[in-house]
Amino acid sequence: MLQPTGPLPPEIYWRRRALAIGAAVVVLGLIVWFISSLGGGDDDQQTQPAGVVSSASPSTTTPSSTSSQQQASASDGGSGGSGGSGGSGGGTPASSGASGTSAAPAADLPVAANQCADQSLAIKATPDKATYRIGEEPGFTVVITNISSTECQRDVGAGLQQALVFTLDDQRIWSNTDCFPDAQSDLRSFKPGEQAGFTVKWSGTNSVPGCGEERVPVGAGSYKVIAQLGELRSSPEPFNITT
Repeated sequence: MLQPTGPLPPEIYWRRRALAIGAAVVVLGLIVWFISSLGGGDDDQQTQPAGVVSSASPSTTTPSSTSSQQQASASDGGSGGSGGSGGSGGGTPASSGASGTSAAPAADLPVAANQCADQSLAIKATPDKATYRIGEEPGFTVVITNISSTECQRDVGAGLQQALVFTLDDQRIWSNTDCFPDAQSDLRSFKPGEQAGFTVKWSGTNSVPGCGEERVPVGAGSYKVIAQLGELRSSPEPFNITT
């Protein structure tokens, strides 16, 4: 059956068979190539790596005070965290509590929805005595008053209120926030005319922000104390230190 038969010479039939087989091989190769090219395109799309999105959870920090700072606060005071508040008749000084505080509040401190604006408050610092002797620890009473006609809230924590001592020619001597940072919050509601009072003790030594220098006792002379709550500052109140 493989032997060609017909009127023509056998080699002609063999050539025809070879051409037919060659053409079939070429067609079959084209079909295989076309199918493989389609399949390869799908594989490229399927194996293409997808983008990866990642997110990092924010970390939070909680301010803490050390026991040594709490012990030192008794002698170089800051404002008391539980200072008394009263009516419009006057502020009641509080007993000394945790000492000085950082000038900048912590980021996590709460913010009152109806916060008292600086214009709605008055602040005053008063020395306990007009004259102190060298070696005594001067005490100051800080009173915050709501002078507006509406009730509001304000954080009066020790980290936000300061007592500062200056010379009469405005040389800065000391602040209760220099060496004893304390960012604890003390959010209070103030009715119209209501006051809150706090007491601050000073050891009679100088200080700088961050407490980076050696502290030495101040000499005899005339000084003034100023209270500050945020950007609100009191009028200066003079006092003296004598030998």
